[in-house]
Amino acid sequence: MNHLQSAFRFTLVFCLLLSFSLTFYAQSQHNSQPAQTLFNQASLNQSGQILRDVPEKIDPKARYLFYLHGLIIENEGVRPTSPRFGVYEYQEILETFKNKNFTVISEPRPKGTDPEKYAAKVVGQINALLKAGVPPQQITIVGASRGAGIAIITSTLLKNRQVKFVIMAGCGDWEVYRKVGVDLWGEILSIYDAKDDMAGTCADFFRRSTGISRQKEVVLQLGLGHGILYRTFKEWVDLVTEWALSS
Repeated sequence: MNHLQSAFRFTLVFCLLLSFSLTFYAQSQHNSQPAQTLFNQASLNQSGQILRDVPEKIDPKARYLFYLHGLIIENEGVRPTSPRFGVYEYQEILETFKNKNFTVISEPRPKGTDPEKYAAKVVGQINALLKAGVPPQQITIVGASRGAGIAIITSTLLKNRQVKFVIMAGCGDWEVYRKVGVDLWGEILSIYDAKDDMAGTCADFFRRSTGISRQKEVVLQLGLGHGILYRTFKEWVDLVTEWALSS
């Protein structure tokens, strides 16, 4: 009888300990789950993204970077090759700025896109961000070559002193500029390579524009001419990033 009572007590104690252990484990797993979920959400909120248009749900705290590509992509697709400058790494450029936590807005424009009409579209996208509460200082338009021409027209049409623009190899005596009547507004950074024989200084535009709140021009010495636009060279990527993040 004593033997049976001892066995019964041992079994009872073992069951109680097992039940307590399982309950403790379940509670610890339940309590840790929200923290893990919040961590994942926070990581997601801090990372950049690539979009073709302004998002439906606009985050006023995000930094938005429009990238307007060169003409060759209109004519030959998203990874074209120039006999002179090599492969235009469009996707790599977008990924580079996404990885710097920008919300990148860019799309391959169709062949024959009208620069003025497309600039008007970009103005509408910027206004949508501003209307949603995004501070203008958190919006940067980066244009390369033909894209820089569209950025210049966008600046002229938008007339906002705080939105930022980066003109990469986009200044010259081009017919579209004479037609529009360039009058730059905003914070304007001009970048081009010293060996570029297709575009050059924006000094004339700077001189005659009425809405520039801050301006800077950097002449790179890479010796690649217009080819600096085709890849993510640190020399211009760092300049663009610093300009976009400046207050």
